[in-house]
Amino acid sequence: MMKGFTQLLAATAALSLSLTPATAQDAVQDGDGIWITLGTAAGPVTSSTRSQPANLLRFGGRDYLVDVGDGAAGQSGKAGVQTKMIDGIFISHLHFDHTAGLMGILGLRFQTNGSDPLTIYGPPGTQHLVDGILTAMEPGATANYGVAGAAPVDHRAGIRVVELRDGDSIETGGMTVNVRQNTHYSFPEGSELADRFESLSYRFDLPDRSIVYTGDTGPSDAVEQLASGADLLVVEMMDIPLTIERMLEANPGIPAAVSRAMQSHLADHHLSPTQVGDLAARADVGSVVVTHFSGWEKNQPAHMRYLEEIAETYDGAFLIADDMDAF
Repeated sequence: MMKGFTQLLAATAALSLSLTPATAQDAVQDGDGIWITLGTAAGPVTSSTRSQPANLLRFGGRDYLVDVGDGAAGQSGKAGVQTKMIDGIFISHLHFDHTAGLMGILGLRFQTNGSDPLTIYGPPGTQHLVDGILTAMEPGATANYGVAGAAPVDHRAGIRVVELRDGDSIETGGMTVNVRQNTHYSFPEGSELADRFESLSYRFDLPDRSIVYTGDTGPSDAVEQLASGADLLVVEMMDIPLTIERMLEANPGIPAAVSRAMQSHLADHHLSPTQVGDLAARADVGSVVVTHFSGWEKNQPAHMRYLEEIAETYDGAFLIADDMDAF
């Protein structure tokens, strides 16, 4: 299955569309959809070159955020989408690197007089998260622009939360969204935490293409089933040994128990390049976009190894995305 070097580079280059704010605004045609990787870092460690995890799905004249890591509002602005234009938000799980930008989105939406309804979809616990953010917004919303006698404005107006679980399916804006629980959490089956929390992967079936977003996950039969035959798989990937090494170097005094838990989480709850190739091949997807990336960057020789490992089992087009790539 391994591609030749030239073929591999050509397939990689052909997958991504060049993106400027103008093309981002004009890219959606009736029946078409475009996926923009607003932030491609693997959190929670911040990066000088990659923003925290966030994506923009533009379809049918609507704009949906898929995960909202820190900086999502600014990255959306680069694509020509102001916060009050956002029609819906999908959250894969409640880790802070995937949700920290939500307060910025909601706060700036309020400040720019966003009045259209906004639905936030996410796993169990999303309502609690949003309620907490809206409570935290009360001082700023009450003071507002500091004008005496100004009429109060309800900063909660129009915001709705829909919590989703494994196997759910919804229709919104002309697309079907199917949901499966992945393996980013591994709480004991039947435990309180397993009942309270799920990490979700999404399949967006548009009239002319299907896009699957894994969010954070380890190897998962459910995600493979969800992605079966999809046109585009947007998948997380990490160089797990290198990430563990960097985390330990950055935290030299980390307690042993915390270190063991962190290493177990990284090893079991994320995908390596080989596992990405295996998933894409078994699901028989049309093409693959890698995001939530932690590893050697493209200007470093070791980066080519990731491409080679994916191509060992997957012979379709794939690419390790940068921020603001469009597909």
